[in-house]
Amino acid sequence: MSGNEGHGSAGGGAGSGAGAARRARPTIEDVATEAGVSRGTVSRVLNGGVNVSPTALAAVRKAIKQTGYVVNHHARSLVTQRSRSVAFILSEPQEKFFEDPNFPILLRGCTQALAEHDMPLLLSIAGTGEERERVVRFIAAGHIDAALLISTHAGNPVIDRLHALGVPAVACGMPIGHEHDLAYVSVNEAEGARQATAHLARTGRRRIATVTGPMDTPGGRDRLAGYRDALATAGLQGGPDLVEHGDYTQASGEAAMTRLLARVPGLDAVFVASDLMAVGAIEAIGHAGKSVPGDVAVVGFDDSPAALAARPQLTTVRQPWRRISQEMVRLLLAELDGQEPAAVILPTELVVRASA
Repeated sequence: MSGNEGHGSAGGGAGSGAGAARRARPTIEDVATEAGVSRGTVSRVLNGGVNVSPTALAAVRKAIKQTGYVVNHHARSLVTQRSRSVAFILSEPQEKFFEDPNFPILLRGCTQALAEHDMPLLLSIAGTGEERERVVRFIAAGHIDAALLISTHAGNPVIDRLHALGVPAVACGMPIGHEHDLAYVSVNEAEGARQATAHLARTGRRRIATVTGPMDTPGGRDRLAGYRDALATAGLQGGPDLVEHGDYTQASGEAAMTRLLARVPGLDAVFVASDLMAVGAIEAIGHAGKSVPGDVAVVGFDDSPAALAARPQLTTVRQPWRRISQEMVRLLLAELDGQEPAAVILPTELVVRASA
């Protein structure tokens, strides 16, 4: 590191007189002295905290606060050619960010996890071809060091472009087609769907339908597989007449449920592949003059705020959003430190409420 990097931007004030002494700004050496560690240990903390003991990490963070040290990121980037910024790339239309409560939860969690390493997170919407090109140009210009990929559909060209640029990336959910060359954090999608469908079967429901997510997403593909597996295990009949597809929006859930009820008026339960679509399904069931759960039991997936806002409150499969965010950031920092891409698959939990 250069000597310039060792100076923070927190400054001491000059006196009112021309000859007043100017207080020196705290340096990385000041932090090391205060913490009782080496300069190299402080440097490793500032660069992500990899290979630093918890005791030393806590001591350095305390010393940074006590000395008022602030990293000069501009000086650092000139030397290291790193921006120390991360892009949060959402491959969905902009309106979905505001409609789907899962995306802000992930953004907040990742922002908090990166803030512990003094790394800002930049939200980038990449739902169209033009938006994807703009995001890639921004990354290619060196404005970010790494990317978190959210709701990435199969065939998304951004992944290939990031590979070509050598930009580390971690996906939320298994990246279809890149399972072996891209780091990712996922829940066990199929097992969560099995839990939901098996719960419906245990309550005595026999005509269990499903509303899937898009088939070019891991949630759409694997949750459908889990649903079918649970039906087979319970000795129940499935079939294409009991399957409808949505796009994770409330409107698509309502439309899919309307089609299911028109085609199979005797169905008595539905597993819906997202909470937001499940809210739409409940609306459609009400419009058809049926009750939840009396006539049709409903189970969602996510345990998002939409599950608690639903009437009745939604039985659902919980995703551990905070841990997902933390694991994504951990894998990203490891890649920035030179480690190979890795995958983490987390368990789900069935949360039983009034809808089923």
